[in-house]
Amino acid sequence: MSLKERLKEDVVAHMKAGNKTALTTVRNVLGEISTREKSGKTPVELDDAQVTSLLQKEAAKRRDTARIYTEAGEPGRASAEVAEAEIIEAYLPKALSRGEVEAIVDEAIGVLQADGQELSARSIGLVMKPVTAKVAGRFDGKTVSEIVRSRLM
Repeated sequence: MSLKERLKEDVVAHMKAGNKTALTTVRNVLGEISTREKSGKTPVELDDAQVTSLLQKEAAKRRDTARIYTEAGEPGRASAEVAEAEIIEAYLPKALSRGEVEAIVDEAIGVLQADGQELSARSIGLVMKPVTAKVAGRFDGKTVSEIVRSRLM
């Protein structure tokens, strides 16, 4: 089942359960997905990786808004935003720890070296490609790049 199909099924489940916050949040996310699919010259169908990326952005937006509300002295509104962020984050894949990412980077470097590749500081892109495929959306890309760079220096 795709992530988008799961979101659609959960709308029905939240309706039956009477969970208004979750229902509204999931409907808003599905609206964003629909908008993204229809925007542009030709309609497209988002795959799970693209939906995951969109969910990460939506959760981050809500966390930012909650921070702004907290700073403005609106704790009620801030907690509502945090609740929405948590609902969205439940659909995201489990985040990786730094140690897990470092192991993935070391494995990718080992595979490339076993294939006879001579790796240098200029080989960042070569290493990043398989690492990014495994990490995709579960760890900060900039930090992954820094880990790869430190391993190749």
